Parts: sequence; structure tokens; C-alpha cells
Amino acid sequence: MAMINAFLPSLLASNRAKPAVFAVNNKFLKTTVLLSILLLAACGKTVEKTEDIRPVRVVKASLESSEIAAEFSGEIRPRVESRLGFRVPGKILARKVDVGTVVKRGQILMQLDPQDLLLGQTQAKAGLGAAESNRDLAKAELKRYQELREKNFVAQAVLDAKDAAYKAAQASYEQAKAAYSNQSNQAGYSTLISDVDGVVTGIDAEVGQVVAAGTSVVRVAQTGEMDMVVGIPEDKINSIRQMKDIGVRLWANPQEILNGKLRELSPIADPVTRTFTAKVALPEGAKDVRLGMTAKVSFGMKNPHAMIRLPLTALFQEKNTTSVWVVNEGVVNLFPVQIGATKGEDVLIAAGVNPGQTVVTAGVNLLKAGQKVKILGQETNVSVAAAASGAVTGAAK
Repeated sequence: MAMINAFLPSLLASNRAKPAVFAVNNKFLKTTVLLSILLLAACGKTVEKTEDIRPVRVVKASLESSEIAAEFSGEIRPRVESRLGFRVPGKILARKVDVGTVVKRGQILMQLDPQDLLLGQTQAKAGLGAAESNRDLAKAELKRYQELREKNFVAQAVLDAKDAAYKAAQASYEQAKAAYSNQSNQAGYSTLISDVDGVVTGIDAEVGQVVAAGTSVVRVAQTGEMDMVVGIPEDKINSIRQMKDIGVRLWANPQEILNGKLRELSPIADPVTRTFTAKVALPEGAKDVRLGMTAKVSFGMKNPHAMIRLPLTALFQEKNTTSVWVVNEGVVNLFPVQIGATKGEDVLIAAGVNPGQTVVTAGVNLLKAGQKVKILGQETNVSVAAAASGAVTGAAK
């Protein structure tokens, strides 16, 4: 306001000739000068810069004597699963089992309409009877002609003809007998019977459906021997063959570990998943193991070199490079690492991090090289230590 009053004498001199507008100009001029002074004062202040300090969680890197391990998910499957079908064509008349039915050897699974097969059996039986009558007649004639030949009443050529006729009749009888047996078997094939103890895992045909001979209608898995089937990626094939310590954990009971054995490893990759199918044999008599259960199998062997174990959240992926953030005097820097193996929710670092270094485990995607960080929990620990120290000092006084 003092600056405004300093300008007033000159304004009064210039506006003496214009007393009518002096009052208006005087008020406008005061307002204009006041606003200018306020703007100049605002521009003269310096804006304080706040440093970006990110809060992070860390862990101290330490060596750990662990195992080289790999873990994969899969499912429990039967070692032997048969697709059963009828040996003869026909129309399905009855189905005796459902999916999940436990069956015994000799139990009826399905039945075909036996009408046509029984007619064929009857026809074969009639042919057998006719062949048997012809054979008996030829045999009787041969016997009579043999007696006549002994008395020299007939020539040898006639006896030879009767002997040939008998042999032909005998052959026809044998043929008819075989045809009857075959047709009887065909009639018996109208009933599908389980030839093993197992459980029904699938139904591929229903009542009323006409099926051809050999078409799968029921799938039966043998009980007792089960495998865990997993897909192994191609970069783990060579190492898996060397790992003898194999454990299987069911999703339904993860606390119990079953000892497994690699029974089969496919030499050809699956065309869809591009993985190699591995079958791990489960121990006989394993309790509470059911077909179709989800499980995890871990392959491992003793590692002669200790590695650093870090949580998966500590890894930072950038341009096909795996790295970790290391804190040094409140500043983070990126260190590329080499992963040796995985173990549950953690990874084993083979190279790139030294024991004793502080590695960031949370907030890795929000950091940049050279950035200052604040370790969560550190301030709380310092405050607690200071409070405890003050309490001890007060007690001493």
C-alpha cells in the first residue's frame, strides 16, 4: 500500500485537468498495482522438490544347501485301461453298469439282442445233425461191404468207393460240428463280460445303438496299479532322467508324500502341448488314491553346491533377462541372476547374488536404477529399540 501511495502524486498531477474521471482511475490503478505486486511475490517463491522414495520389502540373501528340484502337476490314471467291445455286431439290448461302477472278473457289462445269433446257432445244429446221419449211414454201408468182400461177393473197387464215401461223410460231420461250435460261441459273444477286476471309467455306447464288431462300448481300468501322468517341458528332459528322488503329493492330501518311480518317459513330444509324457508309478497299496485325482510330482537330487533361495516375487523380468533389485545404502540397482531350480514358491539362484546382500522382494516393478527406497519395517524396529533403550535409562536413574 505504501508503493501505491508513492504513485499517487504523479497521478494527481496528470489528472488535475480531469477531476471527473480521477476517482475512477484512482480506484482502478490501486487494484492493478496490488495485483501486480502479488503476482511478483508469487513468482519469487521457490518450489521445494520432494524426492521419490519407494517403500519396499527386502530379505537378506543367504546360502542354503538344497536340492535341485522340479515340480509339475498331473493326474492319477490307471496303468492299464481297456476299451471293451463286442466280438459280433448287433443292437445293444441292456447296459448293466455305469461310470464309476466297481466290477469283478466275469461280471456282465452289456448285452446284445441275441435273436439272429440264436437262429444261426439253430441252423448250425441242424446241419450237424444231418452230417451226423450221413456219416452213420456211410459207416454202416462200409461195414456191410467189408463183410461181403470177405465172402468175395463184391469187387475191391466197390469196397474202396464205400470207404471213400464214409471218409467224406466223416469230414462233413467234423465240418458241421466245428460250424456249430463257432456259432454257439457267436451266440455267447452277445454278452459282454469283464475279464478283469476294475472300475468303469467310460461308457461309449447306449441301449438301442447298433454297433459293429470290435467297437468300444465300455472302458474298464484295472485297479491296483496306478500311475501319475505329467507333461515334461523339453528343457527338463535331460535333468529329469538323472533325478531319482521322486515324490508325489495329492491335492486332496498335500501333507503326505508318496514315493514314486519314473516308469516311462515318452521319446516324442505331444503335438498339441509340446511336452513329453512321463508316467510315475505309485507304490502298491497307497491309501486314499483315486483315479482322476490331481497331484503334484517333484523330481530332485542332492545339490553339491549351495544356492541362494529367494521368493518368486523378487524376480524382475525385462527383455528376456531375469534380474533382482539389490539395496545398497538406501539405493537400489539391478543385478542379472541365473536361476538354478524352483522349489515350491521359491527359486534357487545359482549366480548373480552374493550372500549378505539385501534383495527387494516386494515392489520390484515400480523401481528404477539408482532410486532411493525405504525398507518397510525398519523404522518400526528402530523405534522399538529406541523406546526400549529409553526405558532402561529411566530405570537406571
